[in-house]
Amino acid sequence: MKATASGIFNLGPKFSRASGMLQALTRSRLAFRNSSTKVHSAKVFVMVPANSRKSSSALPEGYREDTSKGAMLRFEDSLPRLPVPTLEETAKRYLKSVHPLLNKAEYASTKKAVEEFTKPGSIGEELQKRLQARREDPKHRNWIYEWWNDAAYLSYRDPIVPYVSYFYSHRDDRRRRNPAKRAAALITAVLEFKKQVDAGQLEPEYMKKLPISMESYHWMFNACRVPGKSVDYPVKYSHQDHKYFTVVRKNQFYKVMYEIGGQQLNASELEKQFARIYKMAQKAPAVGALTTQNRDIWYNAREALLTAHPANAAALETIQASGFLVCLDDASPITLEERAHQYWHGDGANRWFDKPLEFIINDNGTSGFMGEHSMMDGTPTHRLNDYINMLIFANKLDLSDSNIRSDLVEPAAIKFHISEVVTREIHRAQSDHDTLMAQHDLRVQAYQGYGKGLIKKFKCSPDAYVQMLIQLAYHKMYGTCRPTYESAATRRFQQGRTETCRSVSDESVAFCTAMADPEVPPEECVKAFRAAVNAHVEYITAASDGKGVDRHLFGLKKCLKEGEELPEIFKDRAYGYSGTWYLSSSQLSSEYFNGYGWSQVIDDGFGIAYMINENSIQFNIVSKGLGSERMSFFLNEAAGDIRDLLLPTTEGPKAKL
Repeated sequence: MKATASGIFNLGPKFSRASGMLQALTRSRLAFRNSSTKVHSAKVFVMVPANSRKSSSALPEGYREDTSKGAMLRFEDSLPRLPVPTLEETAKRYLKSVHPLLNKAEYASTKKAVEEFTKPGSIGEELQKRLQARREDPKHRNWIYEWWNDAAYLSYRDPIVPYVSYFYSHRDDRRRRNPAKRAAALITAVLEFKKQVDAGQLEPEYMKKLPISMESYHWMFNACRVPGKSVDYPVKYSHQDHKYFTVVRKNQFYKVMYEIGGQQLNASELEKQFARIYKMAQKAPAVGALTTQNRDIWYNAREALLTAHPANAAALETIQASGFLVCLDDASPITLEERAHQYWHGDGANRWFDKPLEFIINDNGTSGFMGEHSMMDGTPTHRLNDYINMLIFANKLDLSDSNIRSDLVEPAAIKFHISEVVTREIHRAQSDHDTLMAQHDLRVQAYQGYGKGLIKKFKCSPDAYVQMLIQLAYHKMYGTCRPTYESAATRRFQQGRTETCRSVSDESVAFCTAMADPEVPPEECVKAFRAAVNAHVEYITAASDGKGVDRHLFGLKKCLKEGEELPEIFKDRAYGYSGTWYLSSSQLSSEYFNGYGWSQVIDDGFGIAYMINENSIQFNIVSKGLGSERMSFFLNEAAGDIRDLLLPTTEGPKAKL
């Protein structure tokens, strides 16, 4: 697997309404190397070609293989630690990032606050020393890891859906319109991937030919987020002791063993189990709806559920400990927007939103995925979903075994005992969820004019190109540019997650302004566009190297001790405004997906997820009543404008007559 630094799959930064704390999430574009090996559902085969396995001898000095950790984690301990940028680096990059967002007076005030913070003997120098000491402390493999997991995810109290969750929409499998058959094929493929993760044999991913952190795969299977009082916590269960997954249909949960007598169920047996669930499921109280709530409300409702009956604790743990969740939805979405809504939130009931992996199959055989973000960014689940669909569409799974064992035990219903208090909480959760989701406006712009094939002919980074396209669309709609977030992966470091790429620059503003002025000649617009693209590439490269400004400033602020005065740099308007994401954007690319997305992160902003495929660019646009349809129109128009601007630059010199 390879990952790119730019266009990292970002689930969007979160700006908590309750605390004002910046909450940021993540993503990445992966290119899968197809294997010619056919995978049989009852046997384990290596999924990555042998010649793609890298050894430490082919890596730069400092990287070592520890084979005792297994193939997946063999480089983990030799990955470099996340650096702490110098104060001078961050001051320079921070001032450059806020310059296009401020007027002259505001910028002068910000510059003064930055100079005061970084001068010799300042509080900034002291905080930098504390942060560097934390980095060198052997107790911390990554100086921001625990802080960020807590601030950005586990202490975040707004509902997981829509503010933390994300979805993928799978391409249609035309050979498997029957939902039980579609589910069986998908889960057979998932189990093959799960075997590799559980055994620690999954081949690591690489970025610029260097191995990147695979530690977060620990939280992929047999894991769950659990609501706590003011802060949540993750739980992880042994895969050896929990060889089952859970299924939910009509709000009723079932436990399905995927191994009998040491042998995995084949696709026919899985199809039989799903068919049984379709037949037996009756509408049940929507206990799963409780997971849509504000985390503190869900914590209290969970306590009420535990109090209602002693058996409810075991029912909860059965879901939490399961390998993953399969949602058999009572829906048949057709359009891209219908599918997006179905996988993003569905009816808010036939789910367990705390699970990191939820595979969704609809009555018409369409399928998708929903993920929870707290312990694992989008790169691993993108790899998982891309992989399982590749196995199916490339016929690399043997699904032909029709033998069904006579001792195949029926799926076991997971029973909750519901009190009047819990019933009221369920109704409250459903009402709150419906009200919240009704405020959101989602549109899909499936632009078919061109894709990365033409963009590469323009000699541009596809991700930087589309980032400038988004800037132009926003400028068309509002006549200005505002703070924009794109996620950059820092997984080349131990326990690495993400850093912010600030997409607005002096160069991007100059480009948008030039495009809006009919008096500016095309050649000047082209020059401005190239400068904007180069500025974006420079920033996201630095961010992926751990040299962004947002995490560093966050860390310095965390180093303040109780009673110490908050430095002026953090009181300055630019600090809060420049981290208020009016545009939250990120990309992934997969020929096996026909959509993915998440929500906006502030009420005055947009969430724009995009896929850059060979001949198309697809945008998922979400806002709270700001006009997602209009933004979709402007994205389409901007895509055409930039194409028309650059096409003449690809033409060779005309022959002289």
